[in-house]
Parts: sequence; C-alpha cells; structure tokens
Amino acid sequence: MKFAFILAALATAAAAPAAFANAELAQKKNCMACHAVDKKLVGPAYKDVAAKYAKDKDAATKLADKIIKGGAGVWGPVPMPANTQVSAAEAKQLATWVLSAK
Repeated sequence: MKFAFILAALATAAAAPAAFANAELAQKKNCMACHAVDKKLVGPAYKDVAAKYAKDKDAATKLADKIIKGGAGVWGPVPMPANTQVSAAEAKQLATWVLSAK
C-alpha cells in the first residue's frame, strides 16, 4: 500500500512541471494577453473552455486548429486572431493544457 502511495505521489510530482511548462508556453505565445485560467478577459477563461469541451473526444484537435487559425462566434462577437507564433505541436500542447483547466 505504501508503494502505491509513493508511486502516485511521484506521478503527481512528475506531472506538475509539465502543467507549469504549458502555462509558460501560453505566456510566451501571448495567449495570456486575452485569456486567464479562472476568469474571462477578452476571451473566455480556460476553465470555461475545458468545461464546454469536456465531453468532446476531438476537442484537443479542434482547439489546436483554432489556436493556429483563429476563430469567431463561439464565445461572442470578439474574434480570436490566428496565432502565427505557434507550431502545430505547440498548439496541441496548449489545447491539451487548456482542456485540463479546472
């Protein structure tokens, strides 16, 4: 039982830097200029995006595409511009991180 607890603790600790790295990537790629994890700014809060797409198995792919190409109309009249600074791999990483927001 102790061994299982230690493994769970190690897994949690190993996951924490990845989540932090994604927050850093979001900051570096200017996502945080319009979004926050827990509140609406210009765009929706990431926790609201995660809740909206929670049951969509293709959400990470859809959101990664929106990060790269931009979008409009889903969250109101303000369009999200395309982010040309983000690679496809980074967009997928960011989308996965956004979907994990609580």
